[in-house]
Amino acid sequence: MEVLLDPNIAYLVLVAATFFVLIALAVPGTGLPEVLAMFSMFMAGYAVYQLSFNWWALVLLLVSLVPFFFAVRGPRRELWLALSILGLIAGSLFFFPADKRLIAVSPALAAGTSAIYGIVLWVLARKVVQSAQTRPAQDLSALMGQFGEAKTAIRQDGSAQVAGELWSARSQELIPVGSPIKVVGREGFILVVEKGRSPES
Repeated sequence: MEVLLDPNIAYLVLVAATFFVLIALAVPGTGLPEVLAMFSMFMAGYAVYQLSFNWWALVLLLVSLVPFFFAVRGPRRELWLALSILGLIAGSLFFFPADKRLIAVSPALAAGTSAIYGIVLWVLARKVVQSAQTRPAQDLSALMGQFGEAKTAIRQDGSAQVAGELWSARSQELIPVGSPIKVVGREGFILVVEKGRSPES
C-alpha cells in the first residue's frame, strides 16, 4: 500500500475512482463498474487519508457529478458533459497540494491522463445517451394505431405486415388476406388487429 503514497500513483487511482463512479451512475445495475468503483475508491481513500489534500478540489469533484447527471438524463447534454469533465479533470489535478509546483503530479502524466480521461468519458457518456434514446427493435407499443396489410387470413392467428415487418396477429373477426388492417392492441408479441383503411386510401 506504500506505493499509493506516491502522488502520481494516488492521482491515477483517484482518476480511476471518479471514472468508475461516473460509469456506475450512467449504467446502473451492471455490477462491474460498481465493484471497480468501490475498489478504486478504497485505494484512493487510503491515499487521501495518508496524504494531505485540498478541500476545494474535493468539493469541485463532488459538484462535477451534478452536471454529469444532467448530461446523461437531461437536455443540453454536450454542455453539461463538457462542464462535468472539465470540473473532474481540474479537481483531480489539484486534489493533492503541491509544495513548489502548480500541481503535485508530473505535468506529462497529468496532461496525458487528462486527455485520455476526457476523450474516453466523452465517448462513453454519449454512447450511453444514444442507447438510452434508441427505441427497442421489438417495442410493440410503438405499433399501436399503425396501419398495415394482412399477409394471411387473420382470426385466431395469422400474419400482418406492419411498419415494414411481418408480425403474428389475431383479430376478433375474420380478416381476409390482402385486407388493410389497423393495430388496436397487443398480447405479448402478438398484435391485435382489426379491419381498417390505411391513411393513404
